[in-house]
Amino acid sequence: MPTLLDLLADAVAHHAERTALSLRHDDGSTTSWSYRELDRRSRIAAWRLRALGFEPGDRLLSWSPSTPELPAAYFGAMRARLIIVPLDLRMSPDAVEGIVSASGARHLILGTGRDAPDPREAGLGRFPTTSVDALSAEPDDAFPSDWEAQLTAWPAPAADEVFELVFTSGTTGTPKGVMLAHDNVLASIETFHRIVPPMEHRLVSLLPLSHLLEQSVGLCHGLSVGADILYVRSRNPRVIFDALRDHRVTSMVVVPQVLDLFWSAIEREVAKRGRTASFDRLRGVARHLPVALRRWLFKSVHAQLGGHFRLFLSAGAFLPPALQQGWEDLGVTVLQGYGATETGTGSCTTLDDHGLGTVGRPPAGIEMRLADDGEVQFRGSTLFKGYWNDPAATAAAFTPDGWYRTGDIGHLDDAGRLILSGRTKDIIVLPNGFNVYPEDIENALRIAGLRDSVVVETRPGRIEAVVLSSAGATAGATAAHESSDTAAMRARIDRAVKAANATLGPNQRVQAWRLWPDEDFPRTHTFKIRRAPVRAWAIADTSPVE
Repeated sequence: MPTLLDLLADAVAHHAERTALSLRHDDGSTTSWSYRELDRRSRIAAWRLRALGFEPGDRLLSWSPSTPELPAAYFGAMRARLIIVPLDLRMSPDAVEGIVSASGARHLILGTGRDAPDPREAGLGRFPTTSVDALSAEPDDAFPSDWEAQLTAWPAPAADEVFELVFTSGTTGTPKGVMLAHDNVLASIETFHRIVPPMEHRLVSLLPLSHLLEQSVGLCHGLSVGADILYVRSRNPRVIFDALRDHRVTSMVVVPQVLDLFWSAIEREVAKRGRTASFDRLRGVARHLPVALRRWLFKSVHAQLGGHFRLFLSAGAFLPPALQQGWEDLGVTVLQGYGATETGTGSCTTLDDHGLGTVGRPPAGIEMRLADDGEVQFRGSTLFKGYWNDPAATAAAFTPDGWYRTGDIGHLDDAGRLILSGRTKDIIVLPNGFNVYPEDIENALRIAGLRDSVVVETRPGRIEAVVLSSAGATAGATAAHESSDTAAMRARIDRAVKAANATLGPNQRVQAWRLWPDEDFPRTHTFKIRRAPVRAWAIADTSPVE
């Protein structure tokens, strides 16, 4: 299939009246579109976009929660041969302003509802705007009688034509616009077919469609296999669990934070019933049994999930092995993927090989190598077309022989599976010449029970951890004035640091820790921690706990 429009046409041909996309409302009701209806609505959106005066190659901002109308707008923009520039709902006004300026976008399509963004807060109050709902609404009197025939005669996009600019999260420096063409995303989708064998998919989507993982796997791959995709806009765990059960979910594309959220909800329910000890014992037994028996042992949990849940695909951050093991004890397979906006699929575990702590191997069609310094590099048809209006940054992103430099450090285990260590730019070089990767230490702290920490070098050779305090803790309190809860929290952190240090090499061990003074670390719109301000604060602060 040359383009994503061909993918949609093929999906309509095979699954015409099957439900493609649904939205769960706050009252529990749903609005649903079939595959044929999605296709029809995308054509309506395409006609309206051209009627606004757009020409092929013009940039179009999209800023909306996930609804069936948003994929219709995306496919409509592809038909009109526009370039979509998705904005994340959590983007700061400065980030939005920078993307608008860099992309040269002329128009905004905006979501509706109480969780939709307010363009005035980002200085876009007077920016030309059309609501996502209005774009794909039923044709009105402005549509000529032969509009569908005219649209069918429009020139189709080429396979290598850029259809989307995804601006990177920008943990350092100015975000760059990653140019993606149809053939890049289709090549990634082809790899997903090799990773996950044919099966019935009923997906519940929680990640925003501004996230490439959700676009390529949750939407495009989902449509290519006839999935029934449900969007849930609420972040209330109870509402989400009700949606999982009612939709009889089979699969989800998530980030590790979602896996953790769900697992914590299950543990709270088990504890409320006074069954934590028996739950843990049963997990120990289930771990040695076939998946079908695991699911039978935990049938009460699976009943709450709809009874058909089989598969998580997790990517975007470190997945604690204990968290993966917990879900697999229950009979839910957790695949872990790794890649970047620039690479699409990089590597992934499979149903036959999904061991803890690795991100697997590159699937067929993708080449991967490790440079002398351990940097992970990729080559293949999934790679992006370059950075928007930035040939210097594009050239710097590739080696002289054409491999993309990820900036991530990794090594292979004995079976050839990739294990990640951190980012090249974050490496701490000790005075003795030893390289320390902060993410290795942070992962050890996470396994020991500290979900959020940032490891920094506060002075040459001194490694410290900055830790998020729990609710009610006060970073600046003295021992004499600490509440019992705060003292207990500090004792837990002490134990976790000691436990992590016991698993780390002599050069990696945390020498002191301190509490971050705010409720959360500074983050990008994709929730990645901005390390520079944390490092600067830690160096200036004089109150570590030895």
